Amino acid sequence: MSAGTGAPLAGGVHGSGHLRALTAVVLDTLESAARTRGGPLPAGGPDEVARRTTALAAPVLPEEGIGAEAALADLVRAVAEGAADPADPACVAHLHCPPLAVAAAAELAGAALNPSMDSWDQAPAAGVIEELTTAALARLVHPEAPAPDALITSGGTESNLVALLLARERAAPGPLRVVTGANAHHSVHRAAWMLGLPAPTVVACHDGRIDPAALDRTLAGLGGGPVLVVATAGTTDEGRIDPLPEIARIAERYGAELHVDAAYGGPLLFSERLAPRLAGLDQAVSVTLDLHKLGWQPVAAGVLAVADTALLAPLSLRADYLNADDDTEAGLPDLLGRSVRTTRRPDALKMAVTFRTLGRRGLSELVEHCVRTAEEFGRAVDARPALRRRPGAIGISTVLFRPVVADEREAEAGDAVVAEVRRTLLMDGRAVLGRAVAEDGDGRRRLWLKATLLHPAAASADLLPLLDLVAEAAERAAAAEDGNSRSAAGGTGAPAAERLSP
Repeated sequence: MSAGTGAPLAGGVHGSGHLRALTAVVLDTLESAARTRGGPLPAGGPDEVARRTTALAAPVLPEEGIGAEAALADLVRAVAEGAADPADPACVAHLHCPPLAVAAAAELAGAALNPSMDSWDQAPAAGVIEELTTAALARLVHPEAPAPDALITSGGTESNLVALLLARERAAPGPLRVVTGANAHHSVHRAAWMLGLPAPTVVACHDGRIDPAALDRTLAGLGGGPVLVVATAGTTDEGRIDPLPEIARIAERYGAELHVDAAYGGPLLFSERLAPRLAGLDQAVSVTLDLHKLGWQPVAAGVLAVADTALLAPLSLRADYLNADDDTEAGLPDLLGRSVRTTRRPDALKMAVTFRTLGRRGLSELVEHCVRTAEEFGRAVDARPALRRRPGAIGISTVLFRPVVADEREAEAGDAVVAEVRRTLLMDGRAVLGRAVAEDGDGRRRLWLKATLLHPAAASADLLPLLDLVAEAAERAAAAEDGNSRSAAGGTGAPAAERLSP
């Protein structure tokens, strides 16, 4: 089908006109769908969401098309009414940020132009934008290094994979051994598996952070050879930052290299006040960042920063149709060695637009807002007799807490109440809370509700109703649990309707 017979293009001289009309359909539908959903998540659970979505979206491949406006209206409505909306203050389960409008707008421009970041003749200016963006981020992470560099990736998982790949190549003939904490992201273990490396050696953690003494014993026991220590700056479950200065010193003592997964915590570097929490990060040979977490970018927006651009040499690759020797010698930039992927989206564009829009000071204010809001939210939990926060400091912007009624039960039964509270709020579409198993003050591991606060505009007052919802749902879950126990023991119990009433 040609552009003139029903399939207009997004690019070219006339593309913006075509996009303008279709974008209006999308924006109108997003607005009305958000009102229809009326909360952070669609009510009814998986089966009901699947039913409503299928009614609007099927058949996806009809014999005859229904036209752009109708298709957009139906499918955007389906995905928006059925969305988990991170822009809602009650959507706090994951490292899932509400993207900034300016970043989403830049994403539209990138999609319309569709540069492919694997050769200069597909992305002349986009390649320059990427170079400027990676240079700024590399310098942020390694301010004193003579020649730092960074790559754009699809996220933390790819960044960790590439970091281990580069370490494996430096260690050749190896074998490289990876040492990481029990708190490490699963992508570290998956990367080792994908790369054919031995399973990582896991170091014990205390209070969610690598225990330096345990790391010292582990490295001493390995008896030399190439080792990559992987530390974490912002764990997924607790937001904990490993003791990076001590880890860096221990690694250096044993001749090991250090990689830091700062997918969550890396943006603390934007803030002069908070950056000291990442002291020691600049001692890492490579660092993972992920700006679709505490950076408010649409997915994907990953980064891998390295202390020296020479460390990226193993990624070099020659494909004559993309970076022929004579083209490179003639001055055409070589983009192929900037990723393990070939075709790549211009993800640096939205980052660059955001950075230019806000500057480091503006980004700092957003990061500090989220950290401050989490601290205020933690104090609000402490002030609720029906709730209990996990002992210890707040982890970046992550707060773990649980209902007190769960503590009044045996361990397994109490954890079941916590899990039921979360599922009840999900099924009702009233709140999206996460879950995490973490050490309590008595050393026992318990199930906690997790609030990961990444909303750059929500105030702590916007989050207080969430605590009311949790307390109410906990009483209902505990009453139901007690009623079920009485029934199982032969008691009459209260009628189900009364047990579950607020």
